[in-house]
Amino acid sequence: MRPVSGWIGWALCLCALCAAVSAQDRAEDDETVLDLIRDGGCDDDDGLQPGPGGEPAAEFLKCNKAAWRMPGQYLVVLHQGTHESQVLRTVRRLRARAARRGDPLEVLQTYSGVLQGFLVKMSHDVLHLALKLPHVQYVEEDSSIFAQSAPWNLQRLLRPHGGISLNGTYLPPNDGEMAEVYLMDGSVQSSHREVEGRVLITDFNNVPEEDGVRVHRQASQCDGHGTHLAGVVTGSDSGVARGAGVNLVRVLNCQGKGTVSGALAGLEFIRATLLARPADAAVVLLPFVGGFSRSLNAACRETVARGATVIAAAGNYREDACLYSPASEPEVVTVGAVNSEDQLMSQGAGGTNFGRCVDLFAPGDDIVSASSDCGTCFTSHSGTSQAAAHAAGVAAVILSSNQIASPVQVLQVMLRYSVSNTINFLSLSETHRLTTPNLVAAMPPANNPTPSGELMCRSVWSERSGLSSSETAVSRCRVGEEMTGCSSYAPDGARVGETLTESDGRMECVAHNGLTGNGVFAVARCCVVGGLQCRAHASPGPGRDARCAGPQHHLTGCTSWSAAEISSDSRPHRGAGRSCSVKDGVTSHAVCCHAPSLQCRLLEATSPDKDQLEVSCPSGWTVTDCSAVSKGSAVVGSVPEGSGCRIRGVGEVEVAGVAVCCRVAQPDPPATTPN
Repeated sequence: MRPVSGWIGWALCLCALCAAVSAQDRAEDDETVLDLIRDGGCDDDDGLQPGPGGEPAAEFLKCNKAAWRMPGQYLVVLHQGTHESQVLRTVRRLRARAARRGDPLEVLQTYSGVLQGFLVKMSHDVLHLALKLPHVQYVEEDSSIFAQSAPWNLQRLLRPHGGISLNGTYLPPNDGEMAEVYLMDGSVQSSHREVEGRVLITDFNNVPEEDGVRVHRQASQCDGHGTHLAGVVTGSDSGVARGAGVNLVRVLNCQGKGTVSGALAGLEFIRATLLARPADAAVVLLPFVGGFSRSLNAACRETVARGATVIAAAGNYREDACLYSPASEPEVVTVGAVNSEDQLMSQGAGGTNFGRCVDLFAPGDDIVSASSDCGTCFTSHSGTSQAAAHAAGVAAVILSSNQIASPVQVLQVMLRYSVSNTINFLSLSETHRLTTPNLVAAMPPANNPTPSGELMCRSVWSERSGLSSSETAVSRCRVGEEMTGCSSYAPDGARVGETLTESDGRMECVAHNGLTGNGVFAVARCCVVGGLQCRAHASPGPGRDARCAGPQHHLTGCTSWSAAEISSDSRPHRGAGRSCSVKDGVTSHAVCCHAPSLQCRLLEATSPDKDQLEVSCPSGWTVTDCSAVSKGSAVVGSVPEGSGCRIRGVGEVEVAGVAVCCRVAQPDPPATTPN
């Protein structure tokens, strides 16, 4: 009898447990019904209601390009740091609640690497249930991404070009053999003689069905884009880095179309591959764009944080690249396209994207590379995909010279050796002329492909602020860079200056619009060199100087801010060179940096007859900040560019400028003893 009574006890416990679960389910179901009654049925995108417990619903995001949206397919993204088990628990909870409503759903993919979440196919009527689940940060509607090459008919109109190096041979510093390039594209004809033996077709494949019923999947159609780009990266005759390995991760179909969710899965595959089989140096090439996607940008940012250099196409829409992903992600290297004359690539009504989200330009017009028509064929393609492939090849060469270079160091080396000020930006708006970098990628020299110990800097523009007097603009450096200076720039001269703030342990450059201003830009000066550390020191009060503490720190920049519109910047003292001088009513920050063998000096110039001035640092020195002084009129702004400063006043007034020029002193070569 004892065993029987034991079984009866277990049965009673099980019944009680089932009753509790059933009651909980009924309570949840009742809450869902009450929610629907309160909400008046299905909410629209902008009218989502709080969850059952009163907590705010998660955000719902969708592509800014309506034609590229994929209704019925959603990325449910959980808060960063959520445990992997919680992803599966959230999937089960959503599936159960949808089933009780009679709305089945299909989970297509889970993510636990670059972000935590899952891809689900479900009715829009179920969307509000996902938004109210615990741990959900946002839900993003899936959307399409596209290969960025010009159509064949437009290519016929593009003028052929070409160039050869000395003696007709291509001799880069190295062949990029230490780098692995992960190409996220369609198919590649790996047997083509240009790339044979250097392309690995991975087993990853996440592509949507082709549109329409008249799709012919000939190999030459499906392989065309990927084969051409693989040839640009590593081709025997057409490649930039001819020893680099290319790993194909298939995320585009035969029409050159993919999905954000597929790209996320591809990035997860790359992350898992690199964890299982670390590469000496990894480059991820993203030759596609979609509408702005927070999910895709976040995944790219995580990929960079893991040590891979991510190269993205800017897009072929002749628009601001900040409207697209992954081009808009600050941590990736975004590449626009130029033609053989170093001018912006144009494709009929389209052309290369531009703006502050572009880091540099590269050849992308009428590029000859491997064709998938046959194993020995070549063809010409154009687009920012081709430009990005050139940049990926350059990155592979840089990394093969220095496998421990970080992604931001690779970018700085690329910018260091780019050709400047050759592109004509007259066709762009005033804002885009200001913020688009006038840089065309070039191969580093063979004798110094990765200059160790050299201070390398770039200027990072913010977007333009709003028009009210309280509006600000913010510019930030990338992870791994130090901010050495901060400037503000107002095209009409109405600004009250700039300040430095700190967020998550990193400095932010904040520009303030003037009382009568039409918007202002913030321009951060971001630099890298071994051991560089920078801190901001505020002035004790208005009209008092800001100073660096201790002789080991060098003054690399000064900021100025006043409640009224300012006509002159804070300027560094010539004496000790470690303080910023301001006028009455003006406050300042001194940016003070330390690095082994760092040297800084001030360079001043005056322009008595015109309202523009350029101040250039000597050869071997890099500008870290600029200050401007104008007599009798406002200063539009002082902007560090390359090795000098560009300064503008308003009207025919005398303008004076001060550039802070720094370098890391190189040790003298050891003395030789005569025999």
